Amino acid sequence: MKKIQILGTGCPKCKMLMENAEKAVKELGIQAEISKVDKIQDIVKMGVMMTPAIAIDGQVKSCGKVLSSDDIKKLLS
Repeated sequence: MKKIQILGTGCPKCKMLMENAEKAVKELGIQAEISKVDKIQDIVKMGVMMTPAIAIDGQVKSCGKVLSSDDIKKLLS
């Protein structure tokens, strides 16, 4: 099962990235655990300086922009 983390403090862009990740998982029909990382210390610990960011299986894949569900699907495939 894929582990997807959305890193951000809860801004509208972070929420949109979370929705796009959920949509991508649903469209791919895969099992994934999607969680939110919203504590600044935890975000910085992962090496992220700009949010929103997305990490898949512990690896940061994108920072500072809202990926579309299609972009996220490419990262998951």
